[in-house]
Amino acid sequence: MAEIKIYHKPTCSKSRAGLKYLQEKGVEFDIIKYYETPFTKNKLKTLLKKMGTKPAELLRKNEAAYKELDFKNKKYTQDEIIDFMVNDPSLIERPIIEKGEKAVVARPTEKIDELI
Repeated sequence: MAEIKIYHKPTCSKSRAGLKYLQEKGVEFDIIKYYETPFTKNKLKTLLKKMGTKPAELLRKNEAAYKELDFKNKKYTQDEIIDFMVNDPSLIERPIIEKGEKAVVARPTEKIDELI
């Protein structure tokens, strides 16, 4: 198992760009297609801790699911936000790259350099 993991959605252009970036850098990595192997609540919490970010900062704000949840008019706890992301992975910014005790959202792709 490689030290670096990419949490990847093949149909996402930003996720494909992150994958290509890792390949071009010549590093070994594992691909986790999180739509096929969904995040658990604990895994998502662990990744958030490694990124040093709050759940709300990992939300994709242009997604229909985000708009349906009406974040502008409703207050959700951080735990509720994590539950939303576990239940609907379209809400999660991507790709997430993890290495050891650190993780980043590779937006822009060059953020991967912080890990490699």
